[in-house]
Amino acid sequence: MDWVFILAGFGLLLGGGDMLVGGAVSVARRMGLSPMMIGVTLVGFGTSTPELMTSLQAAFENAPGIAVGNVVGSNIANILLIIGVAALIRPIAVQKHGFRRDGTALALGTLLGAGALSTGLLSFWVGVGLVVGLIAYLAATLLLPMPGETGPDLGDCPVHPPLRALLTFALGLAGVLLGARLLVDGAVGVARDLGVSETLIGLTIVAVGTSLPELVTSVVAARKGESDVALGNILGSNVFNLLGILGITAMVTPLAVPAEILSSDLWIMLAVTLALLAVAITGWKISRREGAVFLLGYIAYLGWLMA
Repeated sequence: MDWVFILAGFGLLLGGGDMLVGGAVSVARRMGLSPMMIGVTLVGFGTSTPELMTSLQAAFENAPGIAVGNVVGSNIANILLIIGVAALIRPIAVQKHGFRRDGTALALGTLLGAGALSTGLLSFWVGVGLVVGLIAYLAATLLLPMPGETGPDLGDCPVHPPLRALLTFALGLAGVLLGARLLVDGAVGVARDLGVSETLIGLTIVAVGTSLPELVTSVVAARKGESDVALGNILGSNVFNLLGILGITAMVTPLAVPAEILSSDLWIMLAVTLALLAVAITGWKISRREGAVFLLGYIAYLGWLMA
């Protein structure tokens, strides 16, 4: 049955991801917003919902390795795996003005989240501080748009009527959420049958499973030539993972940070985030070669975890 859940999850993720991007881009044109803006907000945060639900459920079940590993592992996978794959499909052109704001937010959010994790215990008040940081980022994104974030050039992409566009977006989001849930449930069942640790499950199968919506939407966006959506999706998702998911989960129930994450994976997350920022501002483009390096880096990371 676990493998049936996995296959069904893949199907829902693929179909839902296509609808999600189509609806989001249509909404962007209706609102006069750029794909980068939509990627950071609706798509980026919307596809992070599986991570939130998974971490909350894991916290309730007293499984901090899954709850925290899910967030740290997802952020690593988002950068190395998803940006790597998206750049291989089509080089990602980085929008300077938008990235200066959102890249700065990613850097600050990562430092804030890493600082909270390094204490070893995510308490209620630590969670409050993280959520306040997320609210500040949302306010800056929505109230202080950068030059170039209006009047998107989306070519021949159809503009659906408002109700249809919103319905398409909602159905796509529902598909990726349900697909992620089925996939993760099946994968966790298979992994636990193999007797591996909760932290390893959180960093690998759960993290990759809950990141599949970001992977699908970013790949679809890259194939459609919407590189801003692909990159903005990851920027928004990683900020939301650290500030929103860790913050909300800690406010619901305190979380002890596993020693394995403190000793290595936290530092790897910081390193790959710095690498993304450095690559993005070097020529304001993420090339296929750089995407390949990211992808190989993720394969090496998985190999190290399994060793």
